[in-house]
Amino acid sequence: MQVKIEDKTTVKKVLSFEIPEKTVAKELDEAYKELKKTADIKGFRKGKIPRKVLENRFSKDVHSNIASRLIQDSFLEAIQEHKLEVVGSPQMDPPDLEPKADYTFEMTVEVKPVIDDVEYEGLSLEKNMYKVSDAEVDSQIYMIRKTLAKKKTVEEERPIKDSDYVMIDYEGFLNGEAFDQTPKIENYVMAIKNTTMPKEFSEKLVGVIPPQDLEIEVVYPEDHFEENLAGKTVLYKLTVKEIQEEVLPEADDDLVKDLGQFETLEDVKVNIRENLTKGIEQRVHQEMSEQVFTHLLEKYEFEVPDIMVDAELDGIIMETEQAYAQNNMTLESVGMSRDKLKENYRDVAEKQARRHLILEKIIRQESMDLTEDELDESFERMAQGMNASVDAVKNYFKMDPKQLEYYKHTELEKKAVRLIIEKGQVTEVEPKEPESEPEEAAPATESEAEETKE
Repeated sequence: MQVKIEDKTTVKKVLSFEIPEKTVAKELDEAYKELKKTADIKGFRKGKIPRKVLENRFSKDVHSNIASRLIQDSFLEAIQEHKLEVVGSPQMDPPDLEPKADYTFEMTVEVKPVIDDVEYEGLSLEKNMYKVSDAEVDSQIYMIRKTLAKKKTVEEERPIKDSDYVMIDYEGFLNGEAFDQTPKIENYVMAIKNTTMPKEFSEKLVGVIPPQDLEIEVVYPEDHFEENLAGKTVLYKLTVKEIQEEVLPEADDDLVKDLGQFETLEDVKVNIRENLTKGIEQRVHQEMSEQVFTHLLEKYEFEVPDIMVDAELDGIIMETEQAYAQNNMTLESVGMSRDKLKENYRDVAEKQARRHLILEKIIRQESMDLTEDELDESFERMAQGMNASVDAVKNYFKMDPKQLEYYKHTELEKKAVRLIIEKGQVTEVEPKEPESEPEEAAPATESEAEETKE
């Protein structure tokens, strides 16, 4: 076998193969010898069928099988001999096999780039010294109070405010007829400020004094995410029955009785502070990781195989589709498409691929590996995050060895990043951006359980 390698780019090569006629003839002889033992053709005894008859009946399949085997064996031999780190599958259009001729074919492959040893020690890194404030702890306590809040009916006669809840009956009509997509709902409690109902509801209800009947017209846009409502004008008939106010429990020891593991409010605050501190540690590590990659990506330039960029793009698109699916939406419903995402995020995907290649180089360069203890610790962290047992995690990976190898490599990448940070020149600095005010955190929970049907 002869093979010639032509470099199209530093990461794309064309491999040209030539299999001698002698080798082709030998393969054909062996194939027909085996076929002769098993072939069953009417008018001939098994094992006594002439080769010419076998060729007339089976040559297409025989040639296809031999060509496939020759291509695969030649490809594997070439990448081993020339130490090619091929990514993805080769691209080719296999030619037909001719019995009395050399078998020649070519394929295009992508390979990992050759990267010089990475000088990662001594990178200049800034470490933001975030601190947990009392205001952040109080904000978390406020969120707990919101979760445990109850609603009570307002007895006095007064107009509805935008901070209120209201109990309503409503039904939607299309062209004067009851509309199946907006059936009659009774005793529905909605928040005026944070509601999934059309905004016209909140606008019309503020200032109304219950009990009162109302009509609210809602014009749904053509691109509304619910196809059955898109482009339609629905008249809602409402009965506003009562106003309700949210009553938050006091921030005291009684508040924590239903939280299980805590006895006092101070115990909860200590736990909150610990969790916020862990969040800060993760944030700081992420920020320093980004600084690491900013330095390394600027310093080391190399081409990236298209197939690696495409794989990163596929991951980005899948995550985006899953995020919309959780809200019963699609890319198309928000005016996006897979092709548009690929166009917008190709640069991001290429940077991600470059990060992986640099980390892989450092892992090899330093002969890094995971110890059994490190792997077990990572399994424990995964089990805690999944609320599962460590044995369940281990059993999962036992059933899927490929996933285990991918997981171990991901953990090695994390280990490499930690090594780079440890070897860096770290300067502790005060955060440049002000920390979030508690008022910003508190409303995050107001959308939880805002609307219920009583």
